[in-house]
Amino acid sequence: MKIIFMGTPDFALPTLNALVDAGHEIVAVYSQPARPAGRGKAPRPSPVEKRARELGLNVYTPVSLKEAETQKIFADHQADVAVVAAYGCYYPRPFLNAAPWLFKCAWLSSPEMAWRTPVQRAILAGDQESGVTIMQMDRGLDTGAMLKIEKTPIADKNAGALSDEIAHIGAKLMVEVLAQPEQYPPVKQPESGESYAAKIDKSEALIDFSKRCRELNGKFALLPPKPGAFFLYNEERIRILEAHVQNQAGAVGKTLNDHLLIGCGSNSLQPVIVQRAGRKAMKLEDNLRGFAIPRGTRLS
Repeated sequence: MKIIFMGTPDFALPTLNALVDAGHEIVAVYSQPARPAGRGKAPRPSPVEKRARELGLNVYTPVSLKEAETQKIFADHQADVAVVAAYGCYYPRPFLNAAPWLFKCAWLSSPEMAWRTPVQRAILAGDQESGVTIMQMDRGLDTGAMLKIEKTPIADKNAGALSDEIAHIGAKLMVEVLAQPEQYPPVKQPESGESYAAKIDKSEALIDFSKRCRELNGKFALLPPKPGAFFLYNEERIRILEAHVQNQAGAVGKTLNDHLLIGCGSNSLQPVIVQRAGRKAMKLEDNLRGFAIPRGTRLS
């Protein structure tokens, strides 16, 4: 197939690579323009743009898809299908009509999140599973009919591990759908209302130990290093970057031993990697050698 690929972040790379490996002809790659990055604020190309140039593909990085000339160039490729994976842009109607098929690799989460919850919110919400769907694109935000779905348990995966797993599942599904699109009849999404995941705010970084330990554990995976989930001890901000849930019950926010096991009601949380203000992150045992927090301390 002649394919136009549209993607920007690392999440999109497995799909691009899978399409190339499957022998499809990638006639063009669209990605967001290079953004200033690093201390020098020099323009840095997106992961997809960088990979596409390594593969010798034609790359386009328009600021907007609304310009008539941009739309003409897109249509002139006469692609069989356009594949979208985290491109990050509004799609005008001419783009939706420019190829016979327009398929998107999109996040799949609980029905309460209206099928489009980012991995961070899925973990913080305590969802048991996440997944990915290949869908037909339409004018709405991830509202198109679904062609193929695969789910995966979240378990104790952090945001990075879950995102990487979902990206590779999505790449596999996209190749399968493109190989035999007629085998995957479109299924309309359930009418669950509009529900979008808000960006995680810094105010959410202060740990509330009355929350479910699973939700807290997800927060540690999501927020480091900035703003970083933290608690206060003697007015010092201490970040928890990694922790494990323990079955031991304990008073909320109270240390249950001399190794910083923290009660969360019906269970408890054992920090593994912590970071004091102005210092490097380190394993808990290394931190406790010079900064012990006694049993029975109430944390806030």
